[in-house]
Amino acid sequence: MLMNDSIISHPPPLLQSSPPTHQFPPFLSSFLLPIIHLHLLSPPQIPFFLRLHSLFSPIPPTLMTTSFGAAIIADDPKLHLARSFSGLRTASNSLLLTKRPHLFCPSSSPAASSLIRAVSTPVRPDTSIEQKRSKVEIFKENSNFIRYPLNEELLTDAPNINEAATQLIKFHGSYQQYNRDERGAKSYSFMLRTKNPCGKVSNKLYLVMDDLADQFGIGTLRLTTRQTFQLHGVLKKDLKTVMSAIIKSMGSTLGACGDLNRNVLAPAAPYYRKDYLFAQKTAENIAALLTPQSGFYYDMWVDGEKVLTAEPPEVVKARNDNSHGTNFPDSPEPIYGTQFLPRKFKIAVAVPTDNSVDIFTNDIGVVAVSDADGEPQGFNIYVGGGMGRTHRLESTFPHLAVPLGYVPKEDILYAVKAIVVTQRENGRRDDRKYSRMKYLISSWGIEKFRSVVEEYYGKKFEPCHELPEWEFKSYLGWHEQGDGGLFCGLHVDSGRIQGIMKKTLREIIEKYNLNVRITPNQNIILCDIRQAWKRPITTALAQGGLLQPRYVDPLNVTAMACPALPLCPLAIAEAERGIPDLLKRVRAVFEKVGLKYNESVVIRVTGCPNGCARPYMAELGLVGDGPNSYQIWLGGTPNQTLLAKAFKDKVKIQDLEKVLEPLFYHWKRKRLSKESFGDFTNRMGHEKLQELVNKWEGIPLGASRYNLKLFADKETYEAMDTLARLQDKSAHQLAMEIIRDYVASHRKW
Repeated sequence: MLMNDSIISHPPPLLQSSPPTHQFPPFLSSFLLPIIHLHLLSPPQIPFFLRLHSLFSPIPPTLMTTSFGAAIIADDPKLHLARSFSGLRTASNSLLLTKRPHLFCPSSSPAASSLIRAVSTPVRPDTSIEQKRSKVEIFKENSNFIRYPLNEELLTDAPNINEAATQLIKFHGSYQQYNRDERGAKSYSFMLRTKNPCGKVSNKLYLVMDDLADQFGIGTLRLTTRQTFQLHGVLKKDLKTVMSAIIKSMGSTLGACGDLNRNVLAPAAPYYRKDYLFAQKTAENIAALLTPQSGFYYDMWVDGEKVLTAEPPEVVKARNDNSHGTNFPDSPEPIYGTQFLPRKFKIAVAVPTDNSVDIFTNDIGVVAVSDADGEPQGFNIYVGGGMGRTHRLESTFPHLAVPLGYVPKEDILYAVKAIVVTQRENGRRDDRKYSRMKYLISSWGIEKFRSVVEEYYGKKFEPCHELPEWEFKSYLGWHEQGDGGLFCGLHVDSGRIQGIMKKTLREIIEKYNLNVRITPNQNIILCDIRQAWKRPITTALAQGGLLQPRYVDPLNVTAMACPALPLCPLAIAEAERGIPDLLKRVRAVFEKVGLKYNESVVIRVTGCPNGCARPYMAELGLVGDGPNSYQIWLGGTPNQTLLAKAFKDKVKIQDLEKVLEPLFYHWKRKRLSKESFGDFTNRMGHEKLQELVNKWEGIPLGASRYNLKLFADKETYEAMDTLARLQDKSAHQLAMEIIRDYVASHRKW
């Protein structure tokens, strides 16, 4: 199907492959067929005699159409384009232009007018200079807006889907996986990921997700680092049932994966404060603005029965605005077109001081700025963050977002759209390793990037406003919401809700009709709790193993891990399954070198270099680089504002203490006042740290100090605490009395 505004540069497959009804003599065929194709495929508004003229006029050698640019003007200085670009191309090398670029020539001769027609009329491109495109780009283009061949593959009896459908189902919020622990035939299943802007989850949706995990998944729910659910283990035959259940519960998985805007993060805390409410509303509006519009999701999973939700008028207005050439007119996807984006795209919204969203790791980071009275006025915008990289390929790298500028609050949707379109038009589509926006900014520099974005935005950015220092906020424990209600933040190791914890959470959420929120640190918040419910909820949570923050090891509070093995096809080492033991080993090293229990470092583990758990922001990051082997990264900070650096490759899991012990020992003894581990490693420098590790022969005799932290596990603590309360003592006091009595009794012998 041809769009009205497209320019076709060679005949569609139907015309190429259908046998002609009449056979013309060779000399006549070579003359007539180009004319027939030209007549059928040229835009109807171009007079036919002009189409003929452009066909037989010589094409200037300096003008070459390409797959990813409107035109490349070679070395002829007389030619230039008014706009560098304004649209996407189709698979047939056509230019889907929103504003056609005008080709200017200083000469006013007739030849000049033919040059203009040569750009705006269909001409067969020189395939020798056609730019390479990745396979995924071709899948997208041939998919009829992310439908084909997924729609056919879902109807087969096979337990899996083919390569093209595997790429397309990501846009619907799902990944095809198989259990890598099992040998023999692959046991395929699908992971579903929801889309929950700000991490908001209604009571109804939570209960439905809980049911679906038991009925169609592996009996667990996983909270992700982007404030969503992941549901693992869904069989292909059950996909439509599960998807439709989510949609009919006012949930969605649309765009949770794939080459488009992913879930939009925002601080999860349900504070009734102007800045938090403003940031959360902005995140929801951005999510709505960048949601696909062509209906492929609802066609696939609920037979086209689109669930209607009221969109704010400012979102509709911003999406439809094409005053600066951002849109594809008359396209089912006005912002994305047929090609969507070159790669995944991530956005987060924050309020000053609260960096719970890891704001600088996103393609776009938006920070609400308020005046002295607390009234939101606008936004600082940061661009170019991203975690993914490839081992042993230095041209790939993690990157922190950099300042782009400030916009007033009424312009935020237009500014975000302009940034997305800049990436859509200029991001690489030939090699997906380099397709994230951080590589475009690295190639161009921020000044050029800003100037191109300003063309689509239609205004100049103001300088970013000064902001206070950032902090990491976990929201764990009980807090006042500000409206008379309470919220309770609960720590969930690696975001995995299972077993007695899952049962307890369901009972509480169902009984008290609570809404919940998912945090970017893989934890969960129970919202809108009445004061009278605090005591019974606290008791029920404790019985279900959901501890108050003071009972959670500080190392666990900030630790994160991706799922990795056995289901992630990209994992090359353990992460979620390995981190519990890893944290215990780190705690043991802490105690050995004399670090206190309340001291901590930010530890993040991923099974591959893609960085889903954001390990490159950790004070201590472990990135799988082989079976039971990790690359160690050092230098992130507790407030998530500095990028870590690779410190050591190929460290076997059994050898971690050989690296960690000297690092923690020297941090304990050489740090400045209140200096975090990340700041310490940056101050010392990797060369010096390598020297300390290489020369390490163990803790020097007489140098160790005794750390009398008594409880290594919560079960022992809880038992001791219960006994201590009966005697009006603390658990620590009672434990010390028991130890003293034990030592004294043995001395008598």
